[in-house]
Amino acid sequence: MFVIIATMPSGPGGAFTNISYVFLDRDGVLNRTLVGAYVTSWEEFEVLPGVEQAIAQLNRSGRKVIVVTNQRGIALGLHSEAQLHALHARLREHLAAHGAHLDAIYYCPHDYGECRCRKPQTGMFEQAFQDFPGALADNSVMVGDSLVDMEAATRLGMRSIFIADPAAPRSDASRASALAKACAASLLDCVGRYLA
Repeated sequence: MFVIIATMPSGPGGAFTNISYVFLDRDGVLNRTLVGAYVTSWEEFEVLPGVEQAIAQLNRSGRKVIVVTNQRGIALGLHSEAQLHALHARLREHLAAHGAHLDAIYYCPHDYGECRCRKPQTGMFEQAFQDFPGALADNSVMVGDSLVDMEAATRLGMRSIFIADPAAPRSDASRASALAKACAASLLDCVGRYLA
């Protein structure tokens, strides 16, 4: 395991000027989280407002857009990896129809404590750093809606932006926002305020 410590500029306005790689959580950032359930098919996948526009803006800026998502539903037998791949293929088609694309999608299919890839562990990021040789914690940002997203970024020394999920426990949201370099209301708000 390797950890790259980033030096973070002070103040949110100048904190994201050198970002080349944008890591996104999926549920709660790209699509609506199902409270008490898992998104297992495209029919259950509700793209959040402004997501297509936000990703297209990131694409036009020349940044790489990479999804890192925990998918415990596979470990629980609620859906298969093949079904997840099919869902992500539909997501890619949907984004392409709006002039947007994802450069990579990494997912963890494991249950708690079974691996080093499930956030807040850093395995998915480390794999991305191998696959994208220019990617480092210092030129990347994690955008997520959960405490584990912010914790993973903190372990890597990566800057992070927290998108508040109204369904999340208040204590987790408070801890997540304290770890984040900045907060936003949505992915579109995040891109407009910090990554434009």
